[in-house]
Amino acid sequence: MITASTKKRENIAEYLLYMWQIEDLIRAYNLDIDRIESDIINQYGGLDDKTRKEMREWYESLIDMMRREGKEKGGHIQLNANTLHDLENLNRRLLNDPKHAEYATAFYDILPLIVELRAKAGDNKKDEIETCFDALYGLLMLRLQKKEISDETLDASKRISKFLALLASYYKKDYNNELEFTE
Repeated sequence: MITASTKKRENIAEYLLYMWQIEDLIRAYNLDIDRIESDIINQYGGLDDKTRKEMREWYESLIDMMRREGKEKGGHIQLNANTLHDLENLNRRLLNDPKHAEYATAFYDILPLIVELRAKAGDNKKDEIETCFDALYGLLMLRLQKKEISDETLDASKRISKFLALLASYYKKDYNNELEFTE
């Protein structure tokens, strides 16, 4: 909760990856709030009772959303899907505006990577931005599992990460009404 709110304000890409990780963490605990409280919330040192209660309520609300939306076994809750949708819309707006040619250049630079990733996905085709997030999340999972990662994968992930950081910076500007578009 504390990390999520900070990430959402500062870097929407990190926020979304973090929230996907939280969804998987909740699933790993079989949506059991008591176990989450015991093993996660109570491990935060120095929390006052109010903050501890807020954290439990935050996890409980996510668990409730996952249950209501049928995401107990996989997928992303609507809250996270909406964030991704906002990023996809911003991506399209930036690509369609000649004022943001440098963004379009960055996007088209990584497009071959996206096409390659989408080809590997088979019938599970996703939007370009979601494909980027899937790639970075997959890399995160490989690292957590301590699996070997090829140099090619590391290079691709660095390029995708740099692009998503750019998109996140535009998102922050747009959120703060500091992003201008051609009229």
